[in-house]
Amino acid sequence: MCFKRTASPGSHPIVHHLSQSIPLSPFPSAVRRVFYKVPAPLRSQGFWNKKFHGVAENPTEKIVRNLKPFVEKKGLPKNLVLGSCTVLETAGQGALDTLYKVLESAIAERENGSSAHGQVIWIHLGVNSGATRFALENQAVNEATFRCPDELGWKPQRVPIVPSDGSISRTRETTLPVNDLTKSLRKTGYDVMPSDDAGRFVCNYVYYHSLRFAEQHGIKSLFVHVPLFLAIDEEVQMHFIASLLEALAA
Repeated sequence: MCFKRTASPGSHPIVHHLSQSIPLSPFPSAVRRVFYKVPAPLRSQGFWNKKFHGVAENPTEKIVRNLKPFVEKKGLPKNLVLGSCTVLETAGQGALDTLYKVLESAIAERENGSSAHGQVIWIHLGVNSGATRFALENQAVNEATFRCPDELGWKPQRVPIVPSDGSISRTRETTLPVNDLTKSLRKTGYDVMPSDDAGRFVCNYVYYHSLRFAEQHGIKSLFVHVPLFLAIDEEVQMHFIASLLEALAA
């Protein structure tokens, strides 16, 4: 998901959202993108995934599919505008072309003047099938070590995600205040934690590319891991994402 936060009262933030599977468990989820822009309405694109390695219901897919009507009913902050949602393949290398088309679309619209001025922020969502609370990821590591093949059959082992970045120990960090966001969401009543380990699976892979792209283009990126609906039900998760948007737009 990507959104744009504006600096002035008269401008609006653009939010993009991409959700991806979590590398902390062997069961990744799909990748989604939400784009917030002005003045056009939300546009949705879907590459909906079937179950992956035993995860029959991907909570991030339902969250993204239902996000627009949910936030329209709830109401967005004045300086935030919802634009579009996209679900991508739960894959690493094989999904890069689509991933970059999604990332670059926001930059293209910003540069040609078709979107509002403000801070662009990408929010990625991924499922951690073993989690019981939400996690805001501080960083991604330049290492792809997949515990099982991704949806396109790729299973790298100790491979640098971006070889030109050097060692597989290199990290890229979000420029967003993860600890402050966590404290704010905890005060609202959510069970959420900051995390320094997004794993080495597809989520980490996508997040690393997103953080690198964000640094190159002057935007921001954040990855959020969510549990299955069995651990935290759908309604609570929808409210959590809406609260996160409000915190980012503040």
